[in-house]
Amino acid sequence: QVQLVESGGGSVQAGGSLRLSCAASGNTDSRPCMGWFRQAPGKEREGVAGIYTVSGIMKYTDSVKGRFTISQDNAKNTVYLQMNSLKPEDTAMYYCAAREVLGCGVYWSNPDRFTDWGQGTQVTVSS
Repeated sequence: QVQLVESGGGSVQAGGSLRLSCAASGNTDSRPCMGWFRQAPGKEREGVAGIYTVSGIMKYTDSVKGRFTISQDNAKNTVYLQMNSLKPEDTAMYYCAAREVLGCGVYWSNPDRFTDWGQGTQVTVSS
């Protein structure tokens, strides 16, 4: 089991930037597939970005490509989501999640396939 704690959310104007952090503890070696998800009110949770922490391979959903960057600091067991050029439609609760390696490349954006979740951090982008 892995414990995940997100931080870094807040309120910004459109065009601004935020960096989210996800600090992992516990049996992190068993959960090398990490992802950032978001859920806006009335909408389903969607995968935003994923990273396989062993190889560093990253994936992004189309709507954030070129604006968001997922990265990791293995020494700190922390995964980051740098969000630039934020838009009002990026407003959501953002969650960090982890899963086992098997199927990481296939299921990186499927919230039902992730076993460990943080409590979430709110991101609000005003126009």
